[in-house]
Amino acid sequence: MPPVEAPRLGTDASGPLEAAAPPEASAPEASLPAPTLASAQAPDAGGSSSACNEQAPQDFLVRGHFLKEGPSGNARAIQYRTDTYGYFKGFGHAGPDAKPPGANVVTTTFMGLSVKMHRKVVPALACVEQEIRTACADHPYTAHALAGIRYKNTYRGGEVTNHAYGIAIDVDPAINTCCGCVPPWNDAPACHRTAKNEYDRMAMPECWVHAFERYGFYWLGHDVLRDTMHFEFLGDPDRIEKTPEGQDAGTP
Repeated sequence: MPPVEAPRLGTDASGPLEAAAPPEASAPEASLPAPTLASAQAPDAGGSSSACNEQAPQDFLVRGHFLKEGPSGNARAIQYRTDTYGYFKGFGHAGPDAKPPGANVVTTTFMGLSVKMHRKVVPALACVEQEIRTACADHPYTAHALAGIRYKNTYRGGEVTNHAYGIAIDVDPAINTCCGCVPPWNDAPACHRTAKNEYDRMAMPECWVHAFERYGFYWLGHDVLRDTMHFEFLGDPDRIEKTPEGQDAGTP
């Protein structure tokens, strides 16, 4: 049975948690080639040989930030994702030629495993892999299961999971759990043992988290959900790749 996404915290008055469903293999997918990215370039002025620009998540897309702003913050985050990645039915305002996120989903690989993601974030994922292989060599870890695009929403209260846009990835849900979620996730032994922080509650090395964060991904282990398996791209997709001159791809 394929791994399922950790249940998500709702935002309605009672704050329920909703169980998630596995990705739907039969959902429509674009017949597009996955973007390619050079594995390395000559070091730029900052000494980095990555083909990607380093960037932080955009604050207004971070769940813990926009929920504090109420419905307007959530609406802004949804509309940005609608305009950038596609219209998820029932959420946001679609333009006349809007397509669903699935129209731009491609099959790619991450750490040797196949996963379906929005084509815009595939280059960033490739740079994360390069960073892991380079910077995390002293912390060996082999991933066994990934989950990417999902065609059903798993949030309540008006939120939309970033899996629905193809910009989130779960790594080994069975051993990197979600201690702020419903059972069986929060029943995991890791959720009940003494730990200094959330890094100590997962099998994945902390180094992997920092590799993702270097290139615009946000780790939901920082969220009240404490969802250690989950990473979502909240950076600017137009700034992912460097130009040959080493400038942002989105720079005129």
